[in-house]
Amino acid sequence: MINSDSRYSKWAVGLLAAVVLQGLVLVGMVVKAALPLWTGTPVKVATVPVDPRSWFRGNYARLNYSFERIPAGDLPFGTSLRIGEVVYVRLVPGSDGLYEYGGASLTQPETGVFLRGRLTDDGPPYRVNFGIDAYFAPKGRALQLERELRNGGVAVLMVTDSGRVALKAVEANREG
Repeated sequence: MINSDSRYSKWAVGLLAAVVLQGLVLVGMVVKAALPLWTGTPVKVATVPVDPRSWFRGNYARLNYSFERIPAGDLPFGTSLRIGEVVYVRLVPGSDGLYEYGGASLTQPETGVFLRGRLTDDGPPYRVNFGIDAYFAPKGRALQLERELRNGGVAVLMVTDSGRVALKAVEANREG
């Protein structure tokens, strides 16, 4: 005869293991997303806002960067590029202190500042998504950013040694 308590305890252990595993997966996702903010190096890049608000996403500024578009000649000719493929974009310091596009490759650079992104179309020019195209802010701050960023601004990115990037802040362009 099978002991019913044994059957229920096995079921309870299995359920507990499933719940713990799901919790660990969620914690891992949060840690992976926050890792650039904790360990990254600050890099400032020029940006231009596109749309300050959305009824569905809340108050945010959608940001465009010049390094999101890669010219055809910068990626290997004859290579079959797929949407979703990992691409590395090198950033180099410009004369104004802001980092700008310095080339792209399908292999991770060994040195320098670079971002890891994914192709979003099969170009050319190729578009790359880095996950830093929206800056969320409270309503008052979003409206203030809308006014301040009309002529462009500066995005503060946190970049890890592996090219993972997170958007830390958006500032008005303080030229002049």
